[in-house]
Amino acid sequence: MAQITPEIAEQMKNQKIFSLATASKDGIPNVVPVGMLFLAEDGNIWIVDNFFKKTLANMKENPKASFYVWTPESPESWQVKGTLTIENSGEDYEKAVAFAHAKKETLPAKNLVKMKVEEVYYVTPGPHAGDKI
Repeated sequence: MAQITPEIAEQMKNQKIFSLATASKDGIPNVVPVGMLFLAEDGNIWIVDNFFKKTLANMKENPKASFYVWTPESPESWQVKGTLTIENSGEDYEKAVAFAHAKKETLPAKNLVKMKVEEVYYVTPGPHAGDKI
């Protein structure tokens, strides 16, 4: 299992919107902007589902996803891939709802999606582009 390095974790804190990619069971891709994606204390990525439709359907059909970490200020960028689980009850879900409501009380926070990080790749142009971390 790959892990998010401290450098990647720090960069994630500076990124406001993440491009989250999923695919249907037939391989039809879908990419959406996500503002509530963060590294949890357990090393998993937590994603709060406020408005997923096709994305949620894809997650249920094919529990694999990917996103990238990049800001203009960062000298490096990375692609993170992993397997998803969806929760809509329990302690972690309640924490996710509280997180969402702290940002904006009216957000629905319908689900907590947890990504188990399995692969991380460099995507910065140059000789190590595409290399696995």
